[in-house]
Amino acid sequence: MIDRTRIEELITDLRDGPLAARRAATTELGGGGEAAIEPLITAMQTENNDVRWYAARALVRIGEPAVAPLFAAMRTTDDRDFRRYITAALVEIGAAAVEPFINVIENADTDLQPFAAMALTRIGEAAIEPLLRLMESPDPKTQERAALLLWKMGETGAEPLIRALEAGCQPAHNK
Repeated sequence: MIDRTRIEELITDLRDGPLAARRAATTELGGGGEAAIEPLITAMQTENNDVRWYAARALVRIGEPAVAPLFAAMRTTDDRDFRRYITAALVEIGAAAVEPFINVIENADTDLQPFAAMALTRIGEAAIEPLLRLMESPDPKTQERAALLLWKMGETGAEPLIRALEAGCQPAHNK
């Protein structure tokens, strides 16, 4: 764990340092654990896309503890670039981000749905079972969104989608 002063120094390196310093700062911040999460998210909100990229890489290194704060940050802004970088970080974190993205799809959160859809199709395998679960929803629109996302995964999602449809997990409006 690193202290607040060191975190700020490293974020300054992300912002202003040469390439080697930025890479080193990313690595150290990524190893900084939960203490680095909020300062990294703040840097992503206030900086350019280069800083966002390095901060996102550090958050990926932190992993699962960053998932909930990243989702909270996504909900606080309309900045599409910021949301894209957060989504990219969550995709790289992987399976730990699936359920929060599934909740976005299930609740039809129109602001975040495009990001959730892209993320779930890129996460792939870890998202299949939760999407199959959504196909059993009583809401036909939720079923349709889940089926489309499985289809958009290509081969990874197509096989489970076909099996589910053949097994009778069909959209409510087709029953």
